[in-house]
Amino acid sequence: MKRHFSVLLASTVILSTTVGYVFGSSKQSSMQVQAAPTQQEKAPNVEGSTGDGLNNMLTTAVAWKQTAAEYKALYHQSFNMARMQVDLALANHKPDDKQLAVITDLDDTILSPVNYWGYLINNNKDFFEDGIWDKWIPTYNMVPTPGSLEFFNYCKEKGVEVFYVSSRDQGPKTYKYAKTQLKKLKFPYVDDNHLTILRDTSNKETRQNEIVQNYNVISYLGDNLNDFRRVYYVTDVDERAKLMEQDKDLYGSKFILMPNPTDGHWVRAIFGESEPPATDENRAIWKEAATRSAWKQK
Repeated sequence: MKRHFSVLLASTVILSTTVGYVFGSSKQSSMQVQAAPTQQEKAPNVEGSTGDGLNNMLTTAVAWKQTAAEYKALYHQSFNMARMQVDLALANHKPDDKQLAVITDLDDTILSPVNYWGYLINNNKDFFEDGIWDKWIPTYNMVPTPGSLEFFNYCKEKGVEVFYVSSRDQGPKTYKYAKTQLKKLKFPYVDDNHLTILRDTSNKETRQNEIVQNYNVISYLGDNLNDFRRVYYVTDVDERAKLMEQDKDLYGSKFILMPNPTDGHWVRAIFGESEPPATDENRAIWKEAATRSAWKQK
């Protein structure tokens, strides 16, 4: 299963001017969108976008992740900000203070699964699929996000510890898969003390609070607001945005956010859960989300 659990939508559903999409599975939308009635009853389309996949709603978001220099630049910008916070903390650190540390998420924060999304598009899948994800994880096709290795090696050099906290579930070998992937990419501090994989929850606060008891945490790194605070875990788009605004002064310092237009709990705010199934009803919900604000020509 995916951890925490846009967009060029299908031709009858959406054209969005925003780079972004996601994955998923939900029975009910918090936006309360009703599927348009049809003249004839027909079996729901759960196989993917129509045609040859050229109107796959994932295409724009994944093309951005695959090619855009801007996407990579946002990672460098985030790690540059994180490094500035490390330098500031080191300058103010006193001998009797707690050991300095950074807490980070894994997927789409320091590990890029872009290869997985390319597979979905090549196979005409326009929603995230757990089964494929679970088979893909043990292939160890993740790559470091731009600037991530350099930043964490800098932390190691300066004596700042790094704690990896992620939520995944690929069965009993979940922890082994995550640890092996990080070691293959030569990330520092990859051991049982510094790596936590949560299989039964996406709530990271319990483990984060344990770390805070013994360390002075400089920054939290993530691609999902839920990587920072559980309070963001709500099923309403506007409420989530309002909660974020209350913490706006923390972004770029305590909270370092990475770009992710394909998946995350922002999807849960739209659908009610993070992984909505690939149905025409949910494709219609994407359209509703993408046209919340739309010019109406007179």
